[in-house]
Amino acid sequence: MIGFLRGQVAALKADYCLLDVNGVGYRVFVAGSTRSKLRLNEETQLFTYMNVYQDGITLYGFASEDEYDIFQLLIGVSGIGPKVALGILSSITVDGLCKAIQNKQATVLTKLPGIGKKSAERLILELKDKVGFATSADEEILTLDMEGAVGDDIVSEAQAALVALGYSQAEIAPVLKQAAKCKTTEEIIKLALKQLNKF
Repeated sequence: MIGFLRGQVAALKADYCLLDVNGVGYRVFVAGSTRSKLRLNEETQLFTYMNVYQDGITLYGFASEDEYDIFQLLIGVSGIGPKVALGILSSITVDGLCKAIQNKQATVLTKLPGIGKKSAERLILELKDKVGFATSADEEILTLDMEGAVGDDIVSEAQAALVALGYSQAEIAPVLKQAAKCKTTEEIIKLALKQLNKF
């Protein structure tokens, strides 16, 4: 099992990066929150989970131990595989997810990609006593509907523009969390591109 990798970011794609570790390029799938912290040609360390299956081996990487730990808990729930777990972590913060599970907020969980009513109930039942991360009372829960101070219209326009540039909804969601102070579509796009290392 590969616990972590430290190396230079050789390439950044929509849902994975290539990490050059002493001349060996590892393809590591990452959530949008981790991807936004990576910079091309800069050294980084990712905590990794190696998924071995019939057709091959896949590596999933995380910028923080909290993200890695919650990923491990998620894939331990029946019906939730690594890809669904990664999609969840691209759509909500770790603290937001833990808070939703602890408070039994099934309506929040069903907004996450790949999570239906039954899956949400399983998450609450199986993880409510296992998620022990500290959450603040006013922690903002980030979901794909992008509720917040920014007007829905300009967020939608910016989201559509970023999708047209090749970014996925799951990748865009955590970046748009920082757009609360933006007043125009252009400002949101500029901020998003900067965060996504395309500015």
